[in-house]
Amino acid sequence: MITAEQLKEIQERTEALYKYLDIPHKQMELEEEQLRTQAPDFWDNAKRAEEQMKKVKGLEKWIKGYEEVRTLTDELDTAFEFYREELVTEQEVDDLYARTIAALEGLELRNMLQQEEDPMDAVLKINSGAGGTEAQDWAQMLMRMYMRWAEQNGYKLTVANLQDGDEAGIKTVTMQIEGEYAYGYLKSESGVHRLVRVSPYNAQGKRMTSFASVFVTPLVDDTIEVYVDPARVSWDTFRSSGAGGQNVNKVETGVRLRYMYKDPDTGEEEEILIENTESRKQLENRENAMRLLKSQLYDRAMQKRREAQAKIEAGKKKIEWGSQIRSYVFDDRRVKDHRTGFQTSDVGAVMDGKIDGFIKAYLMEFGGDAPA
Repeated sequence: MITAEQLKEIQERTEALYKYLDIPHKQMELEEEQLRTQAPDFWDNAKRAEEQMKKVKGLEKWIKGYEEVRTLTDELDTAFEFYREELVTEQEVDDLYARTIAALEGLELRNMLQQEEDPMDAVLKINSGAGGTEAQDWAQMLMRMYMRWAEQNGYKLTVANLQDGDEAGIKTVTMQIEGEYAYGYLKSESGVHRLVRVSPYNAQGKRMTSFASVFVTPLVDDTIEVYVDPARVSWDTFRSSGAGGQNVNKVETGVRLRYMYKDPDTGEEEEILIENTESRKQLENRENAMRLLKSQLYDRAMQKRREAQAKIEAGKKKIEWGSQIRSYVFDDRRVKDHRTGFQTSDVGAVMDGKIDGFIKAYLMEFGGDAPA
């Protein structure tokens, strides 16, 4: 049974959210934005109208989210009084408390995501580290983990490029995860992930340590202008591999985009390499590869604006000991994030996509900042 102190804490956090979110201002802003949608020529420009409706829905979601928390908090207060009068059971109060906490923490978490790129879709790339089959198997396990997370949270996931391992697992995969705040939540996953387990690929049954790197960037859309210097772009084509019937290995539908990126501050040049095999049509793969390039260029510009030193792409940090953000120790039944100290013993759940605890701990500690 919850205590009076727990109830008071819920009420104080609900009041604090009212101030943080500036609900009165959002309600006034919503009325103004809704008026704009009533203009006679509103739908003449479909793109602009779509952006306006997106803005309206965004404001509505904040207001409705707070109203839900406020209602649950008031109901919890009433239920707490009713329990004293033996009108409701202890279980009913505890169940309502759990629902209230979940709604409150969900809104608090979303309030942490205030950077302009946080609401965007995400590009998530996984590279296996040194270690051959064991590392490639680990990279595939991480791919499945993020696929399950996306599925559980209602996000659309598309595999843009996949390279199978030599014997098992994968060497690399690039996935697009589309949905509200996909990047804001997943940015905490950028870094090196370390696995310790008794390897099924080791004949002696020894404990093995493997590494894989995860890079997350916001996925730009047509509303964001990113300049790509055509003189620095080159293209190759290749035959796609894997399942696909007669088209496979006969038609060069896969594309490889190379872009010579020049750092605007240091003048240093670096090749950005993007491969895309998502579609059977070369033109569509070219369009998507260019979109992924723009996402990376946007991400770099974003990091420059914040004077951040982190670089998202192309192995600036070695995939080895000392650089990992999270360790997954299967034998000890422990997954621990080294940045926040958050850990859990439910390894199976984590590998099945239950990583919200790690995401929440990161955002609560580091706020809306991008990973360093």
